[in-house]
Amino acid sequence: MLSPDDAVGQAQRLIDDGYPFHAHEVFEAVWKATSGEHRELWQGLAQLAVGLTHVQRGNPKGAVALLRRGADRIDPYAGESPHGLDVAGLAGHARSLAARIEREGAAAADSLRLRLRS
Repeated sequence: MLSPDDAVGQAQRLIDDGYPFHAHEVFEAVWKATSGEHRELWQGLAQLAVGLTHVQRGNPKGAVALLRRGADRIDPYAGESPHGLDVAGLAGHARSLAARIEREGAAAADSLRLRLRS
């Protein structure tokens, strides 16, 4: 299993390269291997990545639901920013992207970027 820092770095590269589903797989692996206090964080990150995947695949309704669910799940970690994650920025961007997808549908797919660290 990757270390949390390596997982974040690898997921960021995958998102940047247009492969959010693969980033989801990275986050999911860490989430399922974690039993500690950050388990919900990793699940939320996986949900954000799969939300991006849904909009890529033409499912804006699923994208909006997962982006918002992921943002809600990571919110409690905003005060501590574990592993150098910009949790507050991620949650805010995910909600903003969800609103944009609601307005524009699949046209929002051109801005499928999440910056995991500030």
